Amino acid sequence: MPVIVLEARDFTSPLFLVRTWALLTGCLTLSLVASQETFKQDETQVHHLKTFRISCMFTWCLFFTLTLLIHVLSVIQFHSLIPISWKNLTMTVGALGSLMCLSASVVFPWFVMDHQKVSPSAVTATVASCLTFFAYTSEAFVIRSQAREQKGYMASAPGLLKILQFWGGCQMIPLVVEEACVFSALGSRELSNTHEWHLWVSGTSYILCLLMSLGSIVVILGDCAGQCPLPFDRLLAGFSLFGVLLYMVATVVCFTKVLEVQEFRHDFALQLVIMETVMAFITLLAYTMDLAFSIKLRCERGHV
Repeated sequence: MPVIVLEARDFTSPLFLVRTWALLTGCLTLSLVASQETFKQDETQVHHLKTFRISCMFTWCLFFTLTLLIHVLSVIQFHSLIPISWKNLTMTVGALGSLMCLSASVVFPWFVMDHQKVSPSAVTATVASCLTFFAYTSEAFVIRSQAREQKGYMASAPGLLKILQFWGGCQMIPLVVEEACVFSALGSRELSNTHEWHLWVSGTSYILCLLMSLGSIVVILGDCAGQCPLPFDRLLAGFSLFGVLLYMVATVVCFTKVLEVQEFRHDFALQLVIMETVMAFITLLAYTMDLAFSIKLRCERGHV
């Protein structure tokens, strides 16, 4: 089968340029961060640095790899051979890459960098990560501004909300892990026992919602909605309602943890709990708006 390559004018298209931009800045970020001495410390380093370092590096590596594959497949025009909805895949990578790189651009300078001796390469890596965020944001904007027949479900408002829900669930994993380590290290038996109960409740809620969001996105990317044993729109509405209930519980638990941590005056633990509370509220808002869209769609179909 002959390889078909893009025409010359396609190499100057906005989509090609923003993906090249994302690749260059993503590669620069990875190179700078990998060369940091803080990434070569021994086991005596503070534990939370490891978790957030891994989270940031995983984000940059994953989306650099995905963007590179999408870029190559777009150039050689092989994407039609992949059994995946291409328009939904590119929008998902663009929007999710934007959110994940935004998180990494905030977490890296806040938790990972050594603020006592900030190196120029660490500052440059943060700036490069911010530029990568803008590149993915531009890619998502370009895809969403295309004609309706060129856009998939993930470019719609409900699709973007599902990406936001998945992003929120991904951010909870390192936060919950670090909270468990910090609270267990505080040495307070009463606080540790109370937080253990809170951790199980909120952690279970986050995992269930994350799995639901992942399942929904996989079904949409695989164009398998018609093969579901239940009507897919009703299934999505049920997931949204379940997500609203679970995140309502998690948000209440987060506010409770904020009040508890304030009594112990532990700055890092308080930062973690506040960040978790903010992320839980944002994700709850995304599920609520998604549920509203589902109800509106059901009502419109009922009047037809």
